[in-house]
Amino acid sequence: MRILSGVQSSGQLHLGNYFGAIRQFVEMQNEGEAFYFIANLHSLTSVVDPEKLRTFTLDAALAYLAFGLDPERATLFRQSDVLEHCELFWILGSQVPISHLERAHSFKDKTQKGIKPNFGLFAYPVLMAADILLYSADVVPVGKDQRQHVEFARDWAIGFNQTYVAKYDPADPNGVKNGRPGVFHVPEARIEAETAAILGTDGQKMSKSYGNTVDLFAPDKAVQKAIMGIKTDSAGVVEPKPTEGSALFNLLGVLAAPSEFELIRQSFEKGGEGYGVYKKRLLELFHATFDEARKKREELAGDLGEVEAVLERGAARAREVAAVQMDRVKRAVGLK
Repeated sequence: MRILSGVQSSGQLHLGNYFGAIRQFVEMQNEGEAFYFIANLHSLTSVVDPEKLRTFTLDAALAYLAFGLDPERATLFRQSDVLEHCELFWILGSQVPISHLERAHSFKDKTQKGIKPNFGLFAYPVLMAADILLYSADVVPVGKDQRQHVEFARDWAIGFNQTYVAKYDPADPNGVKNGRPGVFHVPEARIEAETAAILGTDGQKMSKSYGNTVDLFAPDKAVQKAIMGIKTDSAGVVEPKPTEGSALFNLLGVLAAPSEFELIRQSFEKGGEGYGVYKKRLLELFHATFDEARKKREELAGDLGEVEAVLERGAARAREVAAVQMDRVKRAVGLK
């Protein structure tokens, strides 16, 4: 089984990145051949400061490694180091209907939130599909909000195969029954349902774009400030606290053990504790969960030469696979 996924280097990594993606990456490296990339090309849609982009890209690499990604078992690389991503982006995009991009949930959501619309943001699903199809991935671990993008990749792969592969059967997309696979392997998404939606400090989905994150590797004081500043309602100490749409309740749910979280749930519904008590407990849980990785990151940051070597070796391995796929694509469309 081949696994492929990535994370944008558009800001400091946060709890949503960990529970929605990175944790799965580390666990899945034992399940098959894993390719994990730092999506710095995608980040160009929002990061226009070159020094920040370099820093965020390095931070993402440090995070992967700090949480236990083993470069001997998983291929870790920068997206921009494999030029075939851009090449396939154009070839694939030449077949993509504009109507598909116009109904992309992510584009609508981000522009409605005031994020500047540009071509990169609009065409983001095409580059993501190229990322996936370039490596013939079987499984793509993503957050719930990215499900549609994987569905796009599946649809476009099937459409491309129908156009360029004689006797291709979309009912048997990977040729398991008839032995006639397409140029593109059709992937499946894997979503960790119990942590599919991580709320930010303002109650919206946690996102760098919204400035509502609890960053994984921020200084202790910054973490404390973010957690203690989580938006809550005006319920008094003795009053029951709402759980639906509560960022504080949501984050306690992903960090606390199930047995403790059940007690927290009962406490919220019964009343008798102030929000400050819950926030202090959330801060304790944060450090209990992440302090080991935070310490490991500091150690890795002391040897950036080795981190760079890991990324270079990963890119070399990724290019080997990508070059073979691009040769097949070019021959299929007539560029070779």
